[in-house]
Amino acid sequence: MPRPQGPPPFRRLPLPAARTRGDLPVERGRTPEDYEFQVLAVPRGTSLGSVRSALAAESEYGRWDLVRTRLYMGGERRVWMRRRIIRVRSSLPR
Repeated sequence: MPRPQGPPPFRRLPLPAARTRGDLPVERGRTPEDYEFQVLAVPRGTSLGSVRSALAAESEYGRWDLVRTRLYMGGERRVWMRRRIIRVRSSLPR
């Protein structure tokens, strides 16, 4: 499947400072430090089909998982995505 061309129908936002680390969506047994997060803002009036295809491409090629979607009063949607940070340990003897 070729990657869609053109600008994505969203803009990347800085990760908001969580009130507590418990506000970030993580799996059981994991900590927020095990993940990398990004927040995407989708302006109102954007077609859901274009957003869906852009998020599918983002998750497929960037290995992001969709964890939360919120709809705000102005019609803007915000999407939280995460990917797990893989930490590699050396198997060589010291």
